[in-house]
Amino acid sequence: MDQLLNDFSPGLFFMQAIILVILILLMRKFAWKPILTSLQDREDGIQGALDAAEAAKKEMQNLKADNERILNEARAQRDSMLKEAKELKENMITEAKEEAQAQADKIIVQAQATIASEKKAALAELKSNVAGLSVEIAEKVVRQELSNKDKQLELVESMLGEVTLN
Repeated sequence: MDQLLNDFSPGLFFMQAIILVILILLMRKFAWKPILTSLQDREDGIQGALDAAEAAKKEMQNLKADNERILNEARAQRDSMLKEAKELKENMITEAKEEAQAQADKIIVQAQATIASEKKAALAELKSNVAGLSVEIAEKVVRQELSNKDKQLELVESMLGEVTLN
């Protein structure tokens, strides 16, 4: 430290101080403003990038929310369509069953009507055959002697034995 104090020159110190002040003034006039402007521009650019990133983040959140909403709507629509399809299927099955039942009932009614008409026809034919047989028996009985009761009974029994009902 002593050597430093021994080598100290006030003139040199004064000159260096003046050069430093001039250098600071020149720097302030010519370099300080562009450096500060450059730093401010850089800070503004960084802030703009941060703002843009934040806006992009918000936009992504909005898009994600929209996508989720659209996806939920699509799911709801799909569920609705599936429900409608199930109801349509059930209605078609019910209608087909009802139609089949109606056809079966119609066929049963027709079959019962056919059976009834055939039964009436068979009864009418049977009555006709019985009437014809009765007339034949009466005719044969009349031809025989009407005075002899034993012969009449014998004749009726023999005729009844000859007649076979189908």
